[in-house]
Amino acid sequence: MLLKFFSNSNSTSYLREMAEEFGESTNSIRLELNKLTKAGYLLVSSKGRTLEYRANTNHLLFPELNRLVRKYLGIDTIVEHIVNNVVLRLGNLNSCFIIGDYAAGIDSGMIDVVLVGEVDKEYLRLCVERAEQLIHRKIHTRVLLPIEFEENKEALNPSKAIWLWGSN
Repeated sequence: MLLKFFSNSNSTSYLREMAEEFGESTNSIRLELNKLTKAGYLLVSSKGRTLEYRANTNHLLFPELNRLVRKYLGIDTIVEHIVNNVVLRLGNLNSCFIIGDYAAGIDSGMIDVVLVGEVDKEYLRLCVERAEQLIHRKIHTRVLLPIEFEENKEALNPSKAIWLWGSN
């Protein structure tokens, strides 16, 4: 549950959605959500007949929990070994973000990274291989030119992404 909410501050979820995702009963999920909400780590809001949960980004420990989860997922390593190296080598990266399972807080073992800009793909491949060895997860990269990003923006859903570089 911590991965779901603290890897991406934009992540929201419902009780039944989480019960299905985690393969647990709604009662056990509800108990954990209540504990996290009572402690102030999560915020809850009504959406019709359901309750929507999200991380409380104003909580004193949010930045530390976010860093801890990002480190666990290997996001810090991706930034260090891919984004920073590509930026230093090319200097023409407009933005970089994670989409898919990891952006939704699911540790599936496959991290989808989108890079927007002109990138030396061979150098990127070497950086990805190095990062994969360090974090023991597969990294799938997608390189888009800025115009391609604009054309595919809706499908990529950048509002639900974990931003590593630049902005949406």
